[in-house]
Amino acid sequence: MAAAKDITGAAAGMVENVGTASNLLKALANENRLRLLCLLAKGERSVTELETTLALRQPTVSQQLARLKADDLVAHRRQGKTIYYSLVSEEARRLMMALDKLFCFCTPGAKRSKRARAPRAAAR
Repeated sequence: MAAAKDITGAAAGMVENVGTASNLLKALANENRLRLLCLLAKGERSVTELETTLALRQPTVSQQLARLKADDLVAHRRQGKTIYYSLVSEEARRLMMALDKLFCFCTPGAKRSKRARAPRAAAR
């Protein structure tokens, strides 16, 4: 009976973790949000800096930041008229570091590893 309770408790924890992971991956599924998180993983940025660096319009940046904030991935602070965003999710930060190691899209000028460049075999 104790083993059944352990399994039930483990399953409940897994469901919660799977939901958290699924929400994070959904946030990363949008290219603009992925690019925003890539920059924010390197440190706090102003909305204007994000717009300029990513060559995106302010409404697009604001909309995607709002989604990331709703998912508790980023937080903001205001200094005068400037709003700064930062990455607050440690899981998101670690995932962005792993993605950068695989694809080097967060590190300008870096080259991807041969393994990351190799085409995947078609699923059969």
